[in-house]
Amino acid sequence: MSDPTSRPVPFRGGGFAHRPVKGAAVFVFLFLLLAWEWGTRTGVISNIALPAPSEVVTALSDLIETGMLWKHWSTSMWRLLGGWTSGTMAGIAVGVIIGLWSLPRSGLYPLVSALFPIPKIALLPLFVVWFGIGEGSKLATIAFGTFFPTVIATIGGVDAVDRNLIRMAQAFNIPYTRIVRDVILPGAMPAILSGMRISASIAMVLLVAAEMIGAEFGVGAYILMAGALFAIDQLIAGVVILSVTGLSVAWVIGQVEKRLLAWRS
Repeated sequence: MSDPTSRPVPFRGGGFAHRPVKGAAVFVFLFLLLAWEWGTRTGVISNIALPAPSEVVTALSDLIETGMLWKHWSTSMWRLLGGWTSGTMAGIAVGVIIGLWSLPRSGLYPLVSALFPIPKIALLPLFVVWFGIGEGSKLATIAFGTFFPTVIATIGGVDAVDRNLIRMAQAFNIPYTRIVRDVILPGAMPAILSGMRISASIAMVLLVAAEMIGAEFGVGAYILMAGALFAIDQLIAGVVILSVTGLSVAWVIGQVEKRLLAWRS
């Protein structure tokens, strides 16, 4: 018989697990927009330095009506996908090679570590000299900037694979290529996808910087033009376009993670 005076002990093993609060992000976002709008209309915020959100919406509407939104955005997306995809694929390949074999690790890893900290924007003028003012220099800048973080993340992922799993596969005389395909690559995939998230953010930064040099179309070129004309509402509209694009890219990578990392659940 249980003691009627006893009370149940609350569960304390939650492990600081987060519970999603529906609507919290939307509430914070709307609150900031309303505060911003109120501040500009009452004069608390200078309308010259920071136009109201309604003016930014008007600038976006003008872009849509004239068709320039699609022109700028599609041009930027082509450059982003081309440079980021080539840099990421090359980075994964080189990272796997360095992670698996001793000779490439000894010869290439120090070189990658030396080149990784260099700000890639500083190399943009050099790429313009090598590849010209056209698309080649822009794609090369983005690809070069995304290559190194992907290599570092891939090497870390390969090194983090449980060696007992590899030894077990070798004990069953499984071919080397199958061990790489079925054990090492799936085990390294979380780190590789994390590296892709980081490289996508770096690619966005490099995209804007590259488009500010000798580009007629693109979100970066649009922002540069708006800044030169001191059209702050258009400038912020360009920043909004970049923000939505970045969120969309992060969402796509998140969906890829759910599909490729379903084995973890």
